[in-house]
Amino acid sequence: MISGFRLKVCGITTLVDAGAADAVGADYLGFNLHAKSPRYLPLEQFRAMAGRLPPRRRVAVAVAPTVDDLRGWIEAGFDIVQVHFPLETTDDVLAGWSAAIGRERLWLAPKVPPGTAFPERVLAHAGAILWDTYAPGVFGGTGRTGDWPGFRAARAAHPGHTWILAGGLSPDNVAAAVAASGTRFLDVNSGVEISPGVKDPAKLKALARVLSGLSCAVS
Repeated sequence: MISGFRLKVCGITTLVDAGAADAVGADYLGFNLHAKSPRYLPLEQFRAMAGRLPPRRRVAVAVAPTVDDLRGWIEAGFDIVQVHFPLETTDDVLAGWSAAIGRERLWLAPKVPPGTAFPERVLAHAGAILWDTYAPGVFGGTGRTGDWPGFRAARAAHPGHTWILAGGLSPDNVAAAVAASGTRFLDVNSGVEISPGVKDPAKLKALARVLSGLSCAVS
């Protein structure tokens, strides 16, 4: 934790990058198991790394997985599964994911187009919601910032959930993002990279310095 802010560094592909995230105080390390992602990490590669990873919580990032996938990832050593999914995903599917690994291990990231109300029905199935930037045809990793005021409104309306802000966050805009959204939990990826899947230690340190200078007493 950095000055009261929780931080997840996503798109980790190497032990070097995991160490850089750990060094700046990241609470969570994210590993993308979605094969179409430029930051894709095969499960067997994660298994090979697992014993040498820093003692931070490990998040599997996936798109519309099966129940068996979820169970297998928890068995492989992940603490949490972050699931991105299209808005038309049914409540039965969401309930199945939640039942498979438990609400406390499931982060839900619905793909919500601009101008569409947040689907409150998903709140019943997970304790944490990841708010990412919408882009047609892809799930996350766009490098573009999103609807920070919308995040603030949703978080205020549902304070019983953990709300995680993602989408193009970098050392250059994180202060503005915190001010506009009120977030206390950030997910960074492309904004702290040299190239997709290669983290920049200097950008990670710069982000941590900005957060260290902020107060999390933002509502």
